[in-house]
Amino acid sequence: MLEHISTLESLEKEAKEIDTFLNISCSDDMNEVVGRGNYLAVHISRTGKMLADSKWHKDQKLKSSIIKTLQETAKMAGLSVTTINKLIDANCETENYLVNWIDRLNRTATHQLDWCRTLVSKAKEEMRTSSGISGQRQYQERF
Repeated sequence: MLEHISTLESLEKEAKEIDTFLNISCSDDMNEVVGRGNYLAVHISRTGKMLADSKWHKDQKLKSSIIKTLQETAKMAGLSVTTINKLIDANCETENYLVNWIDRLNRTATHQLDWCRTLVSKAKEEMRTSSGISGQRQYQERF
């Protein structure tokens, strides 16, 4: 199962690519909105997996940090628990950053997909309303 976990380097590279996509504005052209929605759905799925992978890397780093910090603390003695926890957390700065970034990418993609759905619904309603009004006029003109 561990062979399916992406490396930190590949997670960072993919996060940059997804971030670039999420920072592109979308027009109100329905073909573009639908296409973007399709990509967003894929990015939501992928960032979910990336988030799990980055948390796994963070957990591994935490484990080794705890062991290392406990060994060093035994030598230094007298450090508070809060200080020890801060040392452990600081030792995982790259992993923390990646977890937070990928979490934000996942949430951003989710919100953008919701926005795409809203635009598609709006366009459908506008089409329904405009065809309904013209349809009523044709009906009234006949009678």
